[in-house]
Amino acid sequence: MGICDAVAVAKILNATLVIPHLEVNPVWQDSSSFMDIFDVDHFMNVLKDDIPIIKVLPDEFSWSTREYYATAIRGTRIKRAPVHASANWYLENVFPVLQSNGIAAISPFSHRLSFDNLPSEIQQLRCKVNFKALVFVPHIRALGDALVHRLRYPPGQSQASSTDYLRETTDQNGKQNPQKFVVLHLRFDKDMAAHSACDFGGGKAEKLALAKYRQTIWQGRVLNSQFTDKELRSQGRCPLTPEEVGLLLAALGFDNNTRLYLASHKVYGGEARISTLRNLFPLMEDKKSLASSAERVHIKGKASLLAAVDYHVGMHSDIFVSASPGNMHNALVGHRTFENMKTIRPNMVLLGQLFLNKNISWSQFRQAVVEGHQNRQGQLRLRKPKQSIYTYPAPDCMCHA
Repeated sequence: MGICDAVAVAKILNATLVIPHLEVNPVWQDSSSFMDIFDVDHFMNVLKDDIPIIKVLPDEFSWSTREYYATAIRGTRIKRAPVHASANWYLENVFPVLQSNGIAAISPFSHRLSFDNLPSEIQQLRCKVNFKALVFVPHIRALGDALVHRLRYPPGQSQASSTDYLRETTDQNGKQNPQKFVVLHLRFDKDMAAHSACDFGGGKAEKLALAKYRQTIWQGRVLNSQFTDKELRSQGRCPLTPEEVGLLLAALGFDNNTRLYLASHKVYGGEARISTLRNLFPLMEDKKSLASSAERVHIKGKASLLAAVDYHVGMHSDIFVSASPGNMHNALVGHRTFENMKTIRPNMVLLGQLFLNKNISWSQFRQAVVEGHQNRQGQLRLRKPKQSIYTYPAPDCMCHA
């Protein structure tokens, strides 16, 4: 999303964009670059008529490095761009720097462009970048296609030992009817559990461990910490556990014949936490069960590339459901909306309140879940003021009038 905004800002300023540098997230610890994740030549080709893009700085600007900006205050660095800044802010504050120096480095840049009051061509350009220009590198797409194929056409016996997944993907179609599958984005990592400040039943030891982690990563600056677990759950602010997601899917009518692909990083609590979900959905698969270690060698230990594979599979599933809101959820919801694909958005407030009710029967729970999700199964939702164009691409990017 930051890359899309960078293209838009370059267009506003009539400037050349240098392929952005990606910061290393303190949680994921992945140093993958733009070119490790995205097909840079495709990116530049799709946008060639919109803005000029270069991979590296010309020699005359080779002094403009991260190290250069780290050692002193520099006139060419813009470090105070406000969150959701307007186009005028960039014209008034960044354009003069460009005129005087020929270069401007904007950092930090996350969420630094408004979603409102922008020309329609800028909004449409943001969507063009997001939905057309940004595609994953070929080896990510190839592995993703192989996983999708294995979900659609499950073999009689495991073929995860095969490394020729390109040939396998193209040669076996037609031998059996393709099966449907659901992608579940289980956002239940340690950082999500800690940041939520919710109680997940692990007792005093778990609470202390998550509190310590919160302090380490966010220095205790977590808004949810001021609320009780009951308050957080009743407000829908707790991520769904694997067990709770299983109950949600079962209430919506999915059963032990449902093919489920688990898109996740490291689930907090490990296999012990996933076992209940696996018992409900024995046909559940993930990257490790579908692909050999040899096939996964280029993405091993790289959170961004692992997420890219999950994203690719998520864009080819019949249904996508996310256990809790977040960047991955928002990106896939928007992309699938743009492509008119079915997405289930859990009603977090309703589910939080239902799970607090210890006396509710299964029939009551199921009825409440079905009724509470009738309008949360992929119906088009128009973007409201301040909402992200990447999550809600209609009407800005999907309507001709």
